[in-house]
Amino acid sequence: MKIFSTLSGQKEEFVPLGDIVNMYVCGVTVYDVCHFGHALSYISFDVIRRYLEYRGYKVKYVQNFTDIDDKIINRASERGIPWKDLIEQYIAEYLVDMDALNIKRATIYPRATEEVPRIIEVIKTLMDKGHAYQSEGSVYFRVRSFPGYGKLTHQSAEDMRTTTTAETEKKEDPLDFALWKAVKPGEPAWHSPWGEGRPGWHIECTAMSIRHLGNILDIHGGGQDLIFPHHENEIAQSECYTGVEPFVRIWMHNGFLQLGADKMSKSLGNLVTVKQALERNSPDAIRLFILGSYYRMPLRYSLEALDAAEAGIERMRQALKAESQEGGPILNTEPFKARFIESMDDDFSAPQAMAAMFDLVREINRGAEKGMDVRKAQETLKELAGVIGFTLQETKKHTEVEINLIAGLISKRNEHRKARQWKQADDIRDQLTELGIAIEDTPRGTTWKIAR
Repeated sequence: MKIFSTLSGQKEEFVPLGDIVNMYVCGVTVYDVCHFGHALSYISFDVIRRYLEYRGYKVKYVQNFTDIDDKIINRASERGIPWKDLIEQYIAEYLVDMDALNIKRATIYPRATEEVPRIIEVIKTLMDKGHAYQSEGSVYFRVRSFPGYGKLTHQSAEDMRTTTTAETEKKEDPLDFALWKAVKPGEPAWHSPWGEGRPGWHIECTAMSIRHLGNILDIHGGGQDLIFPHHENEIAQSECYTGVEPFVRIWMHNGFLQLGADKMSKSLGNLVTVKQALERNSPDAIRLFILGSYYRMPLRYSLEALDAAEAGIERMRQALKAESQEGGPILNTEPFKARFIESMDDDFSAPQAMAAMFDLVREINRGAEKGMDVRKAQETLKELAGVIGFTLQETKKHTEVEINLIAGLISKRNEHRKARQWKQADDIRDQLTELGIAIEDTPRGTTWKIAR
């Protein structure tokens, strides 16, 4: 199996360091709903994870929640609600969206706010080693103390883009970046040796990934917009902290989603949310549309292409229903399976893998028409569909009204539980089960997903 690494700029033979593949994928900043660009990224890495598991690897998949950030503070202020309420809402909505897209849950979802003691420990070590310094209550990473800075973006430090801000005058060098931010009036803050403040963005991923996966990661993933500065900064602070190189053996980055000529993004206001997408198309069709393009290439959002994907998924479903002739000649599936594996082994080339699957669909239909025994071929199609994450099931779409109804029932159930009215709470759980909704009570609240 070969995987393209952004760091080396070429495909590399994949051999994990140990018995478990340590995989870290940067998660969302939880201040708003998920959009189609998130679906693109997390479906891509879900398929990568599923395929690694199919090939016999055990995968420990860690994905963080950035739950303290300027965007979160500002959005909570705009809405006039506590920032903690905001993040709980959007974490819950994120999990609902990802479940609806049939994206496997991460092994661990660490949160920045839960890692503050570990983050402080990492920052102190960087300061002790001379890689960081304090300035006016904040702590900055000294970029030029790390000779390898720029190796992920293949630039020298002198060529890096810098933007002059009010913060620049606090730094020794404009390239230096914040590890710890001094508190501002009205902001949430934590105690530290440098005063009240909160973690910078980049340091949280270093602290989380090393804590949960060790000093060297097999795979680190994210969108191409994270290559600089986020992932470049992660490398610098991580390798300076541990003294171990490389921090990550294979860096993987998915391409952008485009709406017209522009990248789809919150800042441009040209979003299609995951919920909106699921109102129109099935999770399988969305997944097929995304996998129709190579994961490292840009993908243009297209309703026509989504409709074509919907039709393609229906062809797969119908092939599974094709009538098999018991006792007839058995359709040989090995060439299709071999092509699928060969394609996915080559840097997860999903478009070629999809072509092999649709060729198998065509042969199943032809074989059924000729009176062949296609049961084995249908089982192979199910197997490969599972590797990709297709369910090939008729899916029930939940309207916004239904989603609000579900949320209302859960809220009512929580009120009964708080009042220790267990029978009434159980009755609502039963009602949700009848609606095809599975709920889970966690220390942070009740989450729900579509039962399969």
